[in-house]
Amino acid sequence: MSSIFTKIISGEIPSYKVAEDENFLAFLDVKPIAKGHTLVIPKKEVDLIFDLENEYFKDLWGFAQNVAKKLAKAYPEQRIASAVVGLEVPHAHIHLIPINKMEDMNFKNVRLKLTDSEYQEIRDSIRNA
Repeated sequence: MSSIFTKIISGEIPSYKVAEDENFLAFLDVKPIAKGHTLVIPKKEVDLIFDLENEYFKDLWGFAQNVAKKLAKAYPEQRIASAVVGLEVPHAHIHLIPINKMEDMNFKNVRLKLTDSEYQEIRDSIRNA
């Protein structure tokens, strides 16, 4: 099932890519609840994360772990939380979010409004971590 993530994968919609390989993509959330809020997705179109084949599922989490380690280096004063919610976009995805306390992960929090240069700076700091 095609979604906005399909368009990001194909390059139809631009994104701030943090990491990518032949199967997975990590990019900054355009409506982040914290600086560094990153989405990790499979390039395969699957709505529910638990519908992924076993090995592909494991590989997705391995890819997410590598991205989380970069986030941890870019945001050393924070913990990197992960969440799978699956309601926003019908495409499996993992949220990686730098947090200081549980309330920082509340998806009802006001979303940050960042400039293009702020997104680029965040993306670069994660990539270079």
